[in-house]
This record gives sequence, structure tokens and C-alpha cells, in this order.
Amino acid sequence: MHAVDSSPDVHGAKSLPWWRELTGYHLFVFIVAALGWLFDTMDQQLFILARNPAIAELLGVAPGHTDVGFYGGVATSIFMIGWATGGIVFGVMGDRVGRARTMVLTILLYSLFTGLSSVSFSVWDFAAYRFLTGLGVGGEFAVGVALLAEVMPDRIRPHALGTLQACSAFGNIGAALVSMGLGQLEQTGVVGQAANISAWRWMFLVGVLPALLAVVVMRQLREPEEWKAAVAAGGSRKAGSYGELFQDPRWRHNAIVGLLLAFAGVVGLWGIGFFSSELVRAVFRKTLSQTFSSEEIAGKLQFWVGIMSLVQNAGAAAGILAFSWLTHVSGRRPAFAVAFVLALLSTAMTFWYLHSFADVFWMVPLMGFCQLSLFGGYAIYFPELFPTRLRSTGTSFCYNVGRYVAAIGPLTLGLLASRVFGGYGEEMSYRYAGVTMCSVFLVGLIALPFAPETKGQPLPE
Repeated sequence: MHAVDSSPDVHGAKSLPWWRELTGYHLFVFIVAALGWLFDTMDQQLFILARNPAIAELLGVAPGHTDVGFYGGVATSIFMIGWATGGIVFGVMGDRVGRARTMVLTILLYSLFTGLSSVSFSVWDFAAYRFLTGLGVGGEFAVGVALLAEVMPDRIRPHALGTLQACSAFGNIGAALVSMGLGQLEQTGVVGQAANISAWRWMFLVGVLPALLAVVVMRQLREPEEWKAAVAAGGSRKAGSYGELFQDPRWRHNAIVGLLLAFAGVVGLWGIGFFSSELVRAVFRKTLSQTFSSEEIAGKLQFWVGIMSLVQNAGAAAGILAFSWLTHVSGRRPAFAVAFVLALLSTAMTFWYLHSFADVFWMVPLMGFCQLSLFGGYAIYFPELFPTRLRSTGTSFCYNVGRYVAAIGPLTLGLLASRVFGGYGEEMSYRYAGVTMCSVFLVGLIALPFAPETKGQPLPE
């Protein structure tokens, strides 16, 4: 049974914290959307943390072998192509058949294929499972933010969307805790080679369970009244239409600008930032090899990569919330400009100067703060660029067509690290590759002058 969707008392509403203005149904929708996105990002991060150990085992080579970096980049690019494809397909479906029903389907899809990744026997079936997981991952974001944007009142909307995106960091933190726990078990021989089942396989199995719980909750979700009104008024004929998206000069302009903004952030995160785990492995493997056995080293590296992910995503949560505050004060475009500059500087610094265990605790969270703040901006800004009948489609276009192009990022970094700079050794190859690719953040800065300012404006119709 649904909560009553009554409006709160708006007398003095501007003086209240935004969450105090939520009705019971507003809160229900927010929790459901937040859980869906939290579990979605947890599955993404489990892949990042398990990627190189899985590739090494499936190839039958040592963890530091140059082929691990290359095939890790290939698997990540394939995952991102699946992500983009799912975003396009389910974005259109969200506009045509409804936000809530589409969201349930995407969550079921990514949870199922995350589990199947645990039984991979080669790098190619592993990559195929990642593609299929990506279909659900990509679709969930667009329909989730469209749903929340349409349910929330205008004043609350940017705060709710920013907080929704911050939940992605908590999903990543959950994955980091799983990684750390399995790393400890691997050191003691409970999992790993001694137990005949690797820690990375357990990580993918864990990714199945919480997402399925969200599906049960979402069966109680209603379609937004705004979407139903648009369909009743004849919008179903044009809902999810790429023809209309590109025939109308306003929506076409917004879609192209949004794509460029997303491209810069997605390559920055998936092509550079999420490879910081491999930098940490390379830097610390050299130190640990002087004292510990290969089995102990594997467990300790798994633990330290978990620590790295934990602090990176703690910084990310703070960065997303900071962006939400800044965009409320200064506007969307100034907030993006600050975020792109800080992301470039912090990423280059981390990849070049991280040398010690202590560096993990301040460089990595600073990089996470700056890089992930951009994604808080995407959640707030993209739904504000398109009308109801095209909101899910337009948002998915920006975020997921940008991801098609951005899929070259992990592959490029893998090629740079393994082929171009591979002769410098495992550690320096990742340093040179990461710093080289930081120029991608300039794409976002170049696109910003063409971006419309949407602060304080209602959603377009």
C-alpha cells in the first residue's frame, strides 16, 4: 500500500532543510531510487576491485604481467559499451513504458549477470558477463534520476538528486569493505588458492544479493504523475523519440553539450581514477615482495585496494554533496568549471606522487572528492535539460552515448600502460599513462560556455 502523497505545509518552507519538506511518498521514492543506485554502483566497484586478479587467473599469468593491464582495459571498455547500450535502450523504454517498471527490470538484469561473472572460465566469457551486467547498470541511472526529478518539488529536486548520487559512493564503500574482508580471509587461506576458490569469485557472488532485495521494494512504486499526464496528453507518440530529440534545436543542443560534459567525467573516472587501484597494487607489490610470500602479498594487496576504495569513495560522497551545495549557490556552470579544474589537478598529482601507504589516506580521497563531484552535477543537471516525454531518453543519451565514446578511455590507458610505457615497469607505466590522460578534463571545460544555465528554473516542457 502506498504512502499518502500529500503536500507539506509550505509556510516558511525556504527556511527548512530540504529533507524536512518531504512527504511520506517523497521519502519512499527517494529511498527506493537511492537503494537501486547504491546497489548498482556497488556492482560496478566490485568489478573494479576484482578485475585484475580475475584477469590474471583467467589468463594464467602473474598479477604484474603486462597482459593483465591490457585485458583489464579491454574488459572495462566492453563493460562500458554494455553500460552505454543499456542506457540507450532502457532510457527509451523508461519514457515509453514507465520509470518504475523499467527500473525493476534493469536491477534484475545487473544482479543476475554480476553473479554469473563468478563462474567465468576465460577472459572472453568474463567480458561477456560484464557487457550484460552493463546493460542493466546503464539503464538504471537514467530512469532513476528521471523518476526522482519528476516526483520531487522544484526546490527540493537538486538536493534530492545530489544526495541520490552521493549514495553511489556508499555503494562503492560497501564493495571496498567486501574486498577488505576477503583480503583478510585470503591471507589466512580461507579463500584463495589454498581453498581452491579465489576471492574475486566470492566478490561477484556477493553482488547478487542486495540488488534482488531492491526489486521486491520497487514493486510498490507508482509511475510519476507528471509522466502519466504527458502520456495521457498524447506524449506517448513522441516519448523516447530520438527523432524529436534531434529535430528540435533546443533539445539537440542540450544533448550534445551534455554528452561532452559526460565524456570528460566518465573517461576521467573509468579511464583514470578507477585504475588507481592498479597503481596501488604496482607500488605496494614492490614493497611487500621483500617480506611476504605470494599468497600473503595477494591478500595484503586485496586489503589495501579495499582501503584505497574506501577512502576514495568517502571523498567522493563529500565531493558530490559539496557540488550540490555549490550549484545551489553559484549555478550549474560555475560549479562544473571548478570541478573540472580540480579533477584534472588532483588526478595528475595522485598518479605522479603517490608512493607510500600514508599517501593513500589523503591523495586518494582528494582525487575521489574532485572526480566524483562531477557525477553529482550530472544527476542534477541532465534531467533539467529535457521535457518529460524525452527526459529519460535525453539523460541516457548524455550519460551513455558519452560512455560509448568514453569506452576508449580504459582501453587507451591499458594500451598506454602495457604497450607505450610498458618498458618503464609496472609502477611507472601506470603513472605515465594516468598523467597523460588527465587532459580529457579539458573537454568538459571547453563545452561549458555552450551549456545553458538551469539554476532556479522549472523542468522544461
